[in-house]
Amino acid sequence: MAINPMELLKLKDRLNLFRKDHPRVGSFMSAVREDMRPGAVLELKVTSPEGKELVTNIKMNENDIETLRLLANLRGKK
Repeated sequence: MAINPMELLKLKDRLNLFRKDHPRVGSFMSAVREDMRPGAVLELKVTSPEGKELVTNIKMNENDIETLRLLANLRGKK
């Protein structure tokens, strides 16, 4: 699978925009960095404007940790 460099630039721009719009997410991820290791559980919850809630979780594995590391590096934080 070939990676389109222009798509990577778009992704980087979108990550920077997300970081600007939601600055506490980056701070949170930095705070939990040491705890984000295989076996840790990441829980995601979405609440719609009407109040409907959907919740799931991910038991982190080595691949997940590497993906998060690559995303952090893409936005310039190691």
